[in-house]
Amino acid sequence: MYTNIVYLVNFGAIRIRVASILKAKRSIWRELVNQDRPFVLPGAYDALSAKLIEQQGFEGYVIGGFPLVGSRYGLPDIGLVGLGEMAAGMRDIMAASNIPALIDGDHGYGDVKNVAHTIHTYEAMGAGAIFIEDQVAPKRCGHAAGKDVVSCEEMVVKIRAAAEARENKDFFLIARTDARAIHGLDDALSRSEKYIAAGADGIFIEAPQSVDELETIAAAFDVPQMCNMLIGGQTPIISNQELHEMGFRMIVHGTTLIKRVARALEITLAQLKNDCLIENSDDFVTLEHFMNLTGLADWQEIERKSQTSE
Repeated sequence: MYTNIVYLVNFGAIRIRVASILKAKRSIWRELVNQDRPFVLPGAYDALSAKLIEQQGFEGYVIGGFPLVGSRYGLPDIGLVGLGEMAAGMRDIMAASNIPALIDGDHGYGDVKNVAHTIHTYEAMGAGAIFIEDQVAPKRCGHAAGKDVVSCEEMVVKIRAAAEARENKDFFLIARTDARAIHGLDDALSRSEKYIAAGADGIFIEAPQSVDELETIAAAFDVPQMCNMLIGGQTPIISNQELHEMGFRMIVHGTTLIKRVARALEITLAQLKNDCLIENSDDFVTLEHFMNLTGLADWQEIERKSQTSE
């Protein structure tokens, strides 16, 4: 989708992602949310998963705290990891792909100055969009028990600070509320109205509990909304097309890949331990295919050009 600017420097071609490419990643988000087909965002948890998402033809992806913290640090998503550690993981993932990313900005990691710093950090990395939530610290997974939310007034101040902190208004700001599980759907809808007025470009009401609630949410606002499909969570799993027809503009499958991978790892390790691992071409990529997935041919071409120039 994007063309990297190529410079010839000493040995071979070095591809540099310059400011124009970062700008393209940001500005494209508003186009993607307004297209006439589902904008589906799988959850990348590392650089390889981001590459695979792009290679499969998706137009964007999400990097959630749950899969990133679990895969990179082996920790639960309960507020143990701060902005610096999260940003390091986000940077590595985004560097592996040229399609835009939606960033999980958690609760902004503090007060309004921390929220502004979070926005600056991810905007500079070239993220396409970010969502900030109204959970109380320490946060929880949006479908887990034990979470709570800050006052609506406190979150309004954070959203206003986030909106004002952007250098480029194409950096798409989504306000997430977890109030459905705490105070009910009406409060979540009321909060969302105030978050839009404070400057949010989009809304994310986490963990609706029925198809009727999904339909109510989708019809409630004119701004783009995202819906999170979490297998085993509080929200019914329905098709991407159905969600799009309801009115959801961003359809997130944030934990699907990491949960599938974790199960595959458990199964394979159990087979190894019991000495019953059987090679099956349907269960494993070939060595050659894996090398292709990681871009071996591009690096071999750089090496070849350096040898012919000597």
